[in-house]
Amino acid sequence: MDCIFCDIINGNATGEILYEDERIISFLDIRPVNYGHTLVIPKAHYENFLLVPEEELAKLINITQKISSAIIKSLKPDGFNVITNNGAAAGQSIYHFHFHIIPRYKEDAFNFKLNLKSYDQGKMKEFATKIRSAILL
Repeated sequence: MDCIFCDIINGNATGEILYEDERIISFLDIRPVNYGHTLVIPKAHYENFLLVPEEELAKLINITQKISSAIIKSLKPDGFNVITNNGAAAGQSIYHFHFHIIPRYKEDAFNFKLNLKSYDQGKMKEFATKIRSAILL
């Protein structure tokens, strides 16, 4: 498996590491949307969000929150995004699950170009029924 994130974890590639413990590592994105754009990843290789075990995901969320707070405190952006891309259609290019923390500024020219839709009569209920039937708790 060829994974740049695994290479960083194993010391075979360099990264500007911000945080590391036995299960999680965080480092600056080499191609940031804005300076301070940070990645938070599990050291174990999981291809996407759906494959991360619940306990690992809880730890990732906790560390992502702490690092987000540090970014706000130190860089003083106007806001921030926490996002994850899952699958090529969603923009995933490295298939090792990770959260992006992107500091945002009022004039940073980074936008999500949304094409918002409306549900036709009865379609919202139809989609909700399909999704509810597949929820496994």
